[in-house]
Amino acid sequence: MRRASRKSSSSTATASAGPTKAVSKEVERIDQFFYTYADNSSGMIDPEGIETLCAHLEVPHTDVRILMLAWKMGCEKQGYFTLDEWRNGLKALRADNISKLKKAFPELVQEVMRTSNFMEFYTYAFRYCLTEDKKKCIEIPVACELLNLVLALQFRPQVDKLNNYLKYQNDYKVINMDQWIGFFRFCNEINFPSLDNYDSDLAWPLILDNFVEWLRENKS
Repeated sequence: MRRASRKSSSSTATASAGPTKAVSKEVERIDQFFYTYADNSSGMIDPEGIETLCAHLEVPHTDVRILMLAWKMGCEKQGYFTLDEWRNGLKALRADNISKLKKAFPELVQEVMRTSNFMEFYTYAFRYCLTEDKKKCIEIPVACELLNLVLALQFRPQVDKLNNYLKYQNDYKVINMDQWIGFFRFCNEINFPSLDNYDSDLAWPLILDNFVEWLRENKS
């Protein structure tokens, strides 16, 4: 009985060591992949490294999938990937080389576009564009580019009109998070182009009241 017990525990230990060793090898490959693009002095993948990565992925650095990748990694600083962020994201994507990362993109896009994830991605995109500490707003031109990149994935007609309005108006120079969330709510909840269920007495940001008024005045 004792021998059987020892044999059993030994085989269990061997079995458990197998997956652990495999995971360790995977992390090692992911780390090697990271250092292909990382800057030696900072120990991070910086904007230049990201551009090289994008070239190898055969996508522009402005491609929304790069923003999705940053979201998946949980990146905190625009234009920089840390080793921990890289590990977290690429382990989840099961990608330890450029070929696997390319193949992971369609699944990543599907994940982001799920209703349960899209709002999180949308708010992340805004925070990711706050390039300075304690900054709470993004400039109108940046907001227009970001709306075109992110919200237009689901609401192209609304975003086209909203961008036209933002470029036309002179009352706002920057957009804050409350307004940013308001844009999503508007696209998600308001009948377009009729606007027949928009009620300005409800808690909409003033910029959206102005936008709706502009739309009604410029209806062709």
